[in-house]
Amino acid sequence: MQAPLYQIKAEFFRMLGHPVRIRVLELLQNGPVSVRDLLIAIDIEPSNLSQQLAVLRRSGIVVSTREGTTVTYALAGGDVAELLRAARRILTELLVSQTALLAELQDSNDAERPPAHSPQV
Repeated sequence: MQAPLYQIKAEFFRMLGHPVRIRVLELLQNGPVSVRDLLIAIDIEPSNLSQQLAVLRRSGIVVSTREGTTVTYALAGGDVAELLRAARRILTELLVSQTALLAELQDSNDAERPPAHSPQV
């Protein structure tokens, strides 16, 4: 028996739930990138990057090609790039509303604060 769709979706989002994996996917949005260039851009240990790339490769989100000693990764399809763009839009909206709320809170704190007395000379 196959797992319910909501469970499969949860597993998908869990797979995305690592900062290095998200960063790799962001870097791959503009086209294939070599492992060497990923290492430079992300600045992590090669073994850690290798583990995260393996997770993405097993999930089918990225594909790899080898030319000689150079291994290059690319997104398996454009839908992942669209998902990342949608996430950026959602986060931007959330941050804008949080910033507006913070400004309101600061304004209300300023209004409740008694006026400062000027020092007597």
